[in-house]
Amino acid sequence: MVLPIYNVLAKIDKDVIYAARDLGANEFQTFTQIIFPLSIPGIISGITMVFVPALTTFVISDLLGGSKILLIGNVIEQEFKQGSNWHTGSGLSLVLMIFIIASMAVIAKYDKNGGEGGTAF
Repeated sequence: MVLPIYNVLAKIDKDVIYAARDLGANEFQTFTQIIFPLSIPGIISGITMVFVPALTTFVISDLLGGSKILLIGNVIEQEFKQGSNWHTGSGLSLVLMIFIIASMAVIAKYDKNGGEGGTAF
């Protein structure tokens, strides 16, 4: 999560921040009106980089947590293998797929530079 946000923040032109300060914006206004809107692509990218693997990775939680931690991937696997409840497993898989597609749509909406970060104008 830190690396995409850092990448976007590093590419923000310092002259934009200096211009906001010259026009009378205080530090809070500079953050809310300049820095935060320009860092939204990095935030969205970071959320997706953390969110999608957290939803789909179930082998790592089995190895590290000893099957004590249930992720949606674990539940889907249990529904198919142990419970033989194919309808519930399919429904949960569909919900997972909708979440992933929605997150990809949000990235496509806010990532105007094709993954390069930086400013969006």
